Order: sequence, then C-alpha cells, then structure tokens
Amino acid sequence: MTELQTIHEDPHLLVLDKPAGLLCVPGRGEDKQDCLSARAQRRWPDALVVHRLDMATSGLVLMARSPGMQRALGDAFAARQVHKRYEAIVDGLLPAGDDWSLIDAPLIADWPRRPLQKIDPSGKPSQTRWRVARALPERHASHLWLEPLTGRSHQLRVHLLSIGHPILGDALYGSEEVRQRAPRLLLHATALEFRHPADGRLLRLESPPPFA
Repeated sequence: MTELQTIHEDPHLLVLDKPAGLLCVPGRGEDKQDCLSARAQRRWPDALVVHRLDMATSGLVLMARSPGMQRALGDAFAARQVHKRYEAIVDGLLPAGDDWSLIDAPLIADWPRRPLQKIDPSGKPSQTRWRVARALPERHASHLWLEPLTGRSHQLRVHLLSIGHPILGDALYGSEEVRQRAPRLLLHATALEFRHPADGRLLRLESPPPFA
C-alpha cells in the first residue's frame, strides 16, 4: 500500500494526491474496500468525501474534516466556485494556440453498457474547455490542458472521444490501439483553486502529472 501524498492539510480540509488505480470511495465487494477515503480516515478519522475522481484518473482530491465543511465545499462545487484543471495526453495531433476551445455536449448514462456514458441530446448539460499545451508529433499525440465547467461522470473522457481524440490508455472508451499506447489512463487532476470556506483566503493547490 503506497503512502498517501498530502498536498494540503489544515483543521478544516485536506487535499490529497490520489494515485491512478485507486478508488475514491469503497466499491461493491470485499476486494474493493481499499480506497482513498478509507486510507485517509485511518490517518484523519474526521475526513469526509467532497468529490471524486475516476479510479483510473490520478491527481488532486479535496476532503472535508467536518460535516459543515463538507456542505460548504459541496456547495462551492455545485456553484462552480472551485476551479479545476486537468492534463491529458490524447491520440492525434492538434494545433497549438493561445485560445481555449469548448466542447458543449450533453451526457447521459449508456444503460446497456454501464458504467459507460454517452453523448445524447436528452442528457445533462456538459461543458469542457480545452487547450493544447504541446504537440507530441513523435507519438502522434497532444498534451492538453482541460477545464471541466460541469462535473459529469467520465466527462473528459467522453468529450475528448467525441472530437476524435481519446485519452491514451483509456480502457473504457479507447480502441485497442489507444489502450495499448500507455500503461494507464493519461489523465491527471493538476490544479484546484477555491476560497477557503473558513477564512475566505484563496487556495491554489497543484500537482504535476506523473507522465510526460
């Protein structure tokens, strides 16, 4: 069991760096009880889940240390007052530039293929901003910055697939060739920025991606 990486700790909240392959909360079955929240609660018994990352995604996870703080942080997420940034390496070459592009595509559960999601006009509104950080021509890939404006399940993975650039290593949405090009999903939550509910100070926490 790897040691938890703590990015920020205070009496009110925690920010942890979740490794890829670790659940955020327990799943069904005895083999799915090891998770970020269980590990955190062994060290901080008051730790409470505020939001989640996919099991395959690594990066920053925010946890509260009281029910009141959990509500306050949950409200901040719901009101889009928590700025989130991710980095990903995707299939295909995209032109670098200073402008951000927007994917605006509603998402809904793909019930026959659960837990997969799909784009559907009757789904929940879902928006993702993206920008090329650098081209990787030798890998026929692009390193992207991603900013989800909404927080739907698998949003970044489905949105990038929808524009023809799936994330490398994506075992759920990538083709066999895309899956084989990386040992894990190349998606990392790199930054969180928000006002601390206890004192109003601006917190910006960062974690560089563990892949290049």
